[in-house]
Amino acid sequence: MKVRISATLAINEAIAKRKEQGLPVLPMGFGEAGLPVHPRLQEKLAEGAHKNAYGSVSGYLELREAIAGYWQRRGIQTNAEHIVCGPGSKPLLYALLMAIGGDVAIAAPSWVSYAAQAQILGREPLLVPTLPGQGGVPNPMLLERAIEDAKAAGHEVKSVIVTLPDNPTGTLAHADTIQRLCDVAEKHDLLIISDEIYRDLVFDTEQGVVSPATISPQRTVVTTGLSKNLALGGWRIGAACLPNTETGNELLAHVKGIASEIWSSPSGPIQHAAAYAFSEPKELVERIAASRKLHATVINALTQIFRDAGASVSQPRGAFYLYPDMDSWRDYLRETFGITTGPELANYFLHQHGLGVLPGSDFGDPIEALRIRVTPSLLYGSTPQEREAALAADNPLTLPWIASSLEQLRDILRQVSPVYAKERRVSSLVDA
Repeated sequence: MKVRISATLAINEAIAKRKEQGLPVLPMGFGEAGLPVHPRLQEKLAEGAHKNAYGSVSGYLELREAIAGYWQRRGIQTNAEHIVCGPGSKPLLYALLMAIGGDVAIAAPSWVSYAAQAQILGREPLLVPTLPGQGGVPNPMLLERAIEDAKAAGHEVKSVIVTLPDNPTGTLAHADTIQRLCDVAEKHDLLIISDEIYRDLVFDTEQGVVSPATISPQRTVVTTGLSKNLALGGWRIGAACLPNTETGNELLAHVKGIASEIWSSPSGPIQHAAAYAFSEPKELVERIAASRKLHATVINALTQIFRDAGASVSQPRGAFYLYPDMDSWRDYLRETFGITTGPELANYFLHQHGLGVLPGSDFGDPIEALRIRVTPSLLYGSTPQEREAALAADNPLTLPWIASSLEQLRDILRQVSPVYAKERRVSSLVDA
């Protein structure tokens, strides 16, 4: 099959091209954390520069022990022997899907690469809608129905992927939803892949995350990385924790075999720095807390901006995304701009206003859905100094570069939303 470039990377390239052409841009499409590397991590990376040997396929023991401690502090019981590391969580997810076999159930909408990876492997991604305001986890009742229908059609569903909290919606599934999902997985003998790469960015730290690994540890694989909480996307380091069961051990051996033929081992210097990061020293815990506050502040402001424009937005609970629904604009968009689909709306925003966002169809929504994924993290600053200032600010919304970006978004929505069109008509009548 022909594989096109990932939608999230494609929008980043499109934005970069517009910048090179001197065109206005408001980059809100690429899911990068948008923050600088902590100085201590830079030191640790340099300290490990001499580590040029391949090393263990699973990763250095010191790294896996640090990751085990990280998960244990979150209530997930594991040890270094049941952890495998890779160059980012994305290749680990691919290796897991390859090793597990069968078709995979995923939430609709969900991160772009889940369905794409399944399709590359020749598997059928089973798209299952979520409960309102609980993205990232298939509706358990609909999941069971979809599995039964798939079996009746001759398909074997072997796994389900959940994201806690969610990309693209920024929402978080409730504890009872996770419990019911685990019940369905138990009944139909599914492995659960729980992608928890955003769990340290849940805005309400007292709410936290209920992981399926604490409910069904014998059938849950947990994945994570450092690209979101510590903004180390370009460093490429991820980890998977597999169950301590016969099935889990067989799966671990299979994943390690796949890894040995694809990436051999993660980068040595990166592993050295990552071991320090996963040990959670005080300065990095404080950095993540500052990141969490910044993301929450800007996301909440964006949510209100879209709501003021008449869009429907489920309240984000974590990460750095929101997923506005412009269905109430449908008639106005069709009559005024000829827009009838999500991709047409995203293209209009980009080519007419320089606003880079992704349509819901990239995440598994129907093409006619007028939903977009919006992420503000590349608005935090264009230099390391600005981004550090954003992290340190009591109210980052008052910083000139963030304030001007939010005002630019408001101005774009004023030109596109029927709410503001109505206000303009009322104003013109009053003036007349």
